[in-house]
Amino acid sequence: MSMNRDAGAAKVVSFDDEPLILVDRDDNVIGHMPKVEAHLGEGALHRAFSIFLFNSAGDVLMQQRAGAKQLWGGFWSNSVCSHPRRGERVDQAAKRRLREEIDVDAEVTYLYKFEYHARFGEGGAEHEMCSVFAARSDAPVAGNPNEIADFAFISPARLDAELAAYPDRYTPWIKMEWPRIREAHWSTVTGLLSD
Repeated sequence: MSMNRDAGAAKVVSFDDEPLILVDRDDNVIGHMPKVEAHLGEGALHRAFSIFLFNSAGDVLMQQRAGAKQLWGGFWSNSVCSHPRRGERVDQAAKRRLREEIDVDAEVTYLYKFEYHARFGEGGAEHEMCSVFAARSDAPVAGNPNEIADFAFISPARLDAELAAYPDRYTPWIKMEWPRIREAHWSTVTGLLSD
C-alpha cells in the first residue's frame, strides 16, 4: 500500500487545544475541553464520529493511524474518525473530516450512535459518544500524512477475517463498530452501494 501524498494533503487539521464537545450520557452538551486534556487519564465523555467509506465495488477504506497520534498511533482503523468542533453538527464535521483526512467529498449516511470507553496503556483513554456513518465514493484517496500512515480498500469479508485473526492490530472502536454494522446496519450499507 502506498500513500498518495500531495502538498495539499499535508495540511495540519488536528490541534491539541481544539475544544471538544463534552456531553452527558444522553448526549446533552455540558461544556468544552481541549482535545489533549479530554483524552488524559480515564478521558472525558465527548462527541465523536466514525466513517466507513465504501467504493462502488463494495470495498471499505481502512487507514493506519499516524504514529504520532496521542492514542493508538500505528493501529489500523476505519476510514476516518474525529470530533465535531464547537457549534458544528456531527454530520457537518464528518463531511469536513473526509476532505481533511483523505481529500474525498461525499455525503454521509447516519447508522447509529453509541458510548464507549477504552484505555490506552498509561497514555490516556477514549471516552466517546460516537456517531457512526457510512459513505460511498470512487474518488481517488489522498491520505493526509499528519493523520494517516497508510491506507487500503479491502473487502468486507477480509475485514471480518482480519479482525478475528489479528485484533491487536486494530483500534478498539472499530472492533465494536464493524460487527454492529454487519449485524444491524448492513442493509443500509448495501442500499447505499446500490444507489
